Amino acid sequence: MTETTKPLTHKKIGVAVIYNDTGLILIDRRPDKGLLGGLWEFPGGKIEPGETVEDCIKREIKEEIDIDIEVGENLVNLEHTYTDFKVTLCVHICRYLRGEPKPIECQEIRWVTLKEIDKFTFPEANIKIIEMLKNR
Repeated sequence: MTETTKPLTHKKIGVAVIYNDTGLILIDRRPDKGLLGGLWEFPGGKIEPGETVEDCIKREIKEEIDIDIEVGENLVNLEHTYTDFKVTLCVHICRYLRGEPKPIECQEIRWVTLKEIDKFTFPEANIKIIEMLKNR
């Protein structure tokens, strides 16, 4: 008897690499409970039906961190497969505009330099983003 495997759920995620005026990058730490718990990441979230990537990124950053940003160029779109699902990360370079970052949906927020970013543990999919940032 053959077992058929159902296709993996596919999520499209808008991801923000947010720079401030001094060139620091904003990263946040995921809650300890749940998928990829405790790891650092570039903030963002799931693109809702009918929503553009840019609108998703602005909305997610406002909901998760409560700051205003300007969404800029698309750095890269990455496919990554986890055990139970697949993601497409639509990564945009963004500029911090205003607001005091608050850890609403994460446990911690940091502004870091590209040099010190390697001191933080990121999910595998984010490593490619960091490599691309270093090679810009």
